[in-house]
Amino acid sequence: MGSLSKAFSSTLGRKLIMGLTGLFLSLFLVIHLVGNLQLFKDDGGKAFNEYSYFMTHFLPIKIVSYVLYISIILHAVYALIITARNKKARTVQYAQYNGAANSSWNSRNMGILGTIILLFLVIHMKSFWAEYHWGGLPYVQYEMKLDNPNVVKITQLPFNGKELVHAEYVDVQNQTEVVVAKDLYLIVKDSFSEAWYVILYVLSMIALGFHLYHGFQSGFQTLGFDHVKYKPIIDFVGLWVFSIIIPAVFAAMPIYMYFAQ
Repeated sequence: MGSLSKAFSSTLGRKLIMGLTGLFLSLFLVIHLVGNLQLFKDDGGKAFNEYSYFMTHFLPIKIVSYVLYISIILHAVYALIITARNKKARTVQYAQYNGAANSSWNSRNMGILGTIILLFLVIHMKSFWAEYHWGGLPYVQYEMKLDNPNVVKITQLPFNGKELVHAEYVDVQNQTEVVVAKDLYLIVKDSFSEAWYVILYVLSMIALGFHLYHGFQSGFQTLGFDHVKYKPIIDFVGLWVFSIIIPAVFAAMPIYMYFAQ
């Protein structure tokens, strides 16, 4: 146990934890993005609210969520430790042109980028995750005719001090499919109607893109996947998928909702 603790407290051990947690968080971003794409559907938030319920009640996803929270904490803590130790070990400050020549802007500013993302995560989770679990959200009822499911009747069910139960059933008498769900979509819509929040979100996604560009490649390098055979693929995925496409699509959501309202 002592040797294991010593291994993870070593410089290599810390970098290994950073790499593993960082790649896990990158993978979760893909899953999170796929779910959040439901915001683009013109259904009054039905698909998004159903996705939110699934993500918080499906046991395997709940377990992955706990791993996610632990990974965020470990990634942030070990990033701070590594940054502090690197500053302490650097007894001589290099000239600016030497630093620029030997490392990218992304790698030199990973601490700043990570801090911006961490602050965004705190605000983001307080606004949505905490509200969904403990905020006393209102419920919404969706009614779709069985012979024409594209026509959706939406009825707000205000919170009356007692939570309702998520339900999906068929009303045979009225020939409708009924879905009753917590209305997290309402909170998202209200948040993205605020210009400052949209700007914060977009700037945070830009920071995320820069952070992922260096972090994605660095994570694989730490795990030993820096062979000339794999590096072009890792570089391509890291640049185009994780540094550009994923942050851009995330940023497009608040912009779309802000102007669509």
